Amino acid sequence: MTRLTIRIDFGNGAALGPGKVRLLELVAETGSIRKAAVAMKMSYRKAWLLLKALKDAFGEPLVDASAGGKAGGGARLTPLGAFVVSRYRRLEVAATRAGRASISGLTRRIVPIPAKKTPRRRPRRL
Repeated sequence: MTRLTIRIDFGNGAALGPGKVRLLELVAETGSIRKAAVAMKMSYRKAWLLLKALKDAFGEPLVDASAGGKAGGGARLTPLGAFVVSRYRRLEVAATRAGRASISGLTRRIVPIPAKKTPRRRPRRL
């Protein structure tokens, strides 16, 4: 299946793309940075660094996290975090609509990748 992926490179050197947006969505869904990281098959440290990069880019946190303990802790999107996810997803939809004909034309020109041949093994002789 062909799909359009959007990456926004801001003038301050920051970038926003599908990985960071998905991380934000998973934090909102799971209520946990750790669980979001696990779902994306990345370390907690990497997830934390991505969220820090977003905080630095936008000038304020996109995730509000509280430490664990008796109360349990957790994480949730800030209003800015929810805004960023919403605007990014709206941009994806609009870009996909606008590029539908071009994407279709390009997709028709793609050559299928042949399946890899696996070497046949000889049966073991006993």
